[in-house]
Amino acid sequence: MNAAQAQLLAVLFAAGRPVGLSELTALAPEETVLRELVGLEHWLLQHPIGVQLERVAGGWRLVVHPNHLDAVERVLRPNPPRLSRAALEVLAIVAYQQPITRAELEAVRGRNVDGVLEGLLERELVRVVGEKDSVGKPKLYGTTDRFLEIFGLESLDDLPELEEGPVLLLRG
Repeated sequence: MNAAQAQLLAVLFAAGRPVGLSELTALAPEETVLRELVGLEHWLLQHPIGVQLERVAGGWRLVVHPNHLDAVERVLRPNPPRLSRAALEVLAIVAYQQPITRAELEAVRGRNVDGVLEGLLERELVRVVGEKDSVGKPKLYGTTDRFLEIFGLESLDDLPELEEGPVLLLRG
């Protein structure tokens, strides 16, 4: 590991969240940062120190290596956010059909989403992304970077393809 990679490792460790390229360019030009990130990723794969580099939510973060997840869970007993079935349904609809209005969400889901949507907004998994250009200017909802981070996605393009069957309702 060279000095630039050690510096990136320190920044990513201290951040505790995904750090975007625009932030990392405070250390060096973009092409240098990208080259050093690739080098750091390779170094971490070759040296089993318990962490690896992950690209998620448009940035990079350090995560526990899969080989060590059991040990971390035994000691720290992490509590991932628990989402009800209703919250997961609404979140899936938003993720696949964003931007989407509350009325459109209710039409797809077939029931009221007020409380569920408020909970997702409070947990910062969903946010208001604009207004629809129609009567009443209803709010449009979309997912957040926190959503990408929690579900381990680099971007919405990484969402799994929808399978045939009842889930087709989500396609609209």
